[in-house]
Amino acid sequence: MAEIIQRAGTWSFDGDILRIVPGSWKGVQPLRRELGEIAVPLEAVAGIAYEAGRKSGRLRLRLREGADPLGQVARGRLPDASDPYQLTVEADRAGVAEYFVDEVRHALLLDQVPEGPCDRYLLPGPSVPRTASGTDGTASFDGERVALEWNWLAEESKSSAGPRSFALRDLKGVEWTPAAGWENGSLRFRPQGAHPTLKPQHDPNCLLLWGIRQARETGGSVLLAAAVTARLPHPSADSAAPAAPEPRAPGGGERAVDGAGAPPPALTKGSGAEPGTEHDALLRRLRELGELHRQGVLTDEEFAAAKRAVLDRF
Repeated sequence: MAEIIQRAGTWSFDGDILRIVPGSWKGVQPLRRELGEIAVPLEAVAGIAYEAGRKSGRLRLRLREGADPLGQVARGRLPDASDPYQLTVEADRAGVAEYFVDEVRHALLLDQVPEGPCDRYLLPGPSVPRTASGTDGTASFDGERVALEWNWLAEESKSSAGPRSFALRDLKGVEWTPAAGWENGSLRFRPQGAHPTLKPQHDPNCLLLWGIRQARETGGSVLLAAAVTARLPHPSADSAAPAAPEPRAPGGGERAVDGAGAPPPALTKGSGAEPGTEHDALLRRLRELGELHRQGVLTDEEFAAAKRAVLDRF
């Protein structure tokens, strides 16, 4: 068990699940407190890194594309302090953070977790019911229906249309755009069928998020969007592309494989490769060997020897 405890939260890893628990410190962002504990399965992880700093460092967890409904909606646009997959680490705990990273990376190597995108969500998304307040109204979601109600600030095009309600089957998607500074954001629901795209302040299917109220509106709106997204069909479920065929060596034979599993020369000791780059290349090499083993190109003995050679260089 690897664990690191900081004021902003606690991360623990038991070899299968990376558990993220927000801290109780008053400085923890409301979005993190509202989202609560997150259990990330190892198969959802694409990578992890520790970034050292002068006064403090930062742990960053990178998930596979399409594994997390929140990540699908936010697309890296959350403020650092609100991002549940980042953890500020005090300088005197840098060694613990580095050990934590090593444990997760080692598990990724041993389990041969693929880096590619997912065709299903591996995390459940935020719990329901959810309510989000916007500038011109309120959105709510009970797990089956989305409802929009307008306030006195709504444009006439919205107020005249009246409250809106959608069953999940009537929606094809939801889009969240965060407010940035004085720039407005929006929480837009996309009904099935063809509909004109209007400006957020005029679209009766869209909640407006004013930039000057960003702190108050960001958490509720993105969590509601993620909760809806988690219960809609995965965007890749019906369009997963078939795996590319294994490259062939000149002459039509199977690709040549070094039985010792040595990484490319640029990654050998003394090459000057960056640590993160070397780790990624070794990870790709291990997955490549695993695929060749599954295809029968490598015997059990050859695969075991090649795998051990790669792990020894990790």
